[in-house]
Amino acid sequence: MSTLWTPGGERPISNTPSSDAAEAGPGPDQAEQPELTPEQQEQARAMAADLSEARARLLETEVSTVLVNHALGIYELAAIHLTAEKPNFDEAKLAIDGLAALVEGLEGRLGEGEETLREALHQAQMAFVQRNNAEG
Repeated sequence: MSTLWTPGGERPISNTPSSDAAEAGPGPDQAEQPELTPEQQEQARAMAADLSEARARLLETEVSTVLVNHALGIYELAAIHLTAEKPNFDEAKLAIDGLAALVEGLEGRLGEGEETLREALHQAQMAFVQRNNAEG
């Protein structure tokens, strides 16, 4: 018999189909859920509609645009770690290396935002060196 990790803990599983699972009862994910109130049901429907709308907008957006947007977030993450009162150089370096992996690994495929990312990477690298030397 093997075990399966679940958020509720490890659960024994059999390698052969049997009724063991039914005898074990519902797991934490299958426990009876209380009925939703009409207000909660409406909130759930609204959230599902919002999610569906967001997915539709993403499908209409070029992937390169989404990647550039996320890469700029990585740039901001590096900047936050570098400009902190006590900079965290290890975390900043990881963010800069991640940005470099995107910019260099996808060279020629990032569309209009590629030059902006290349400049952001250069600025982050320069800021890292300057701040590291100042703290050094």
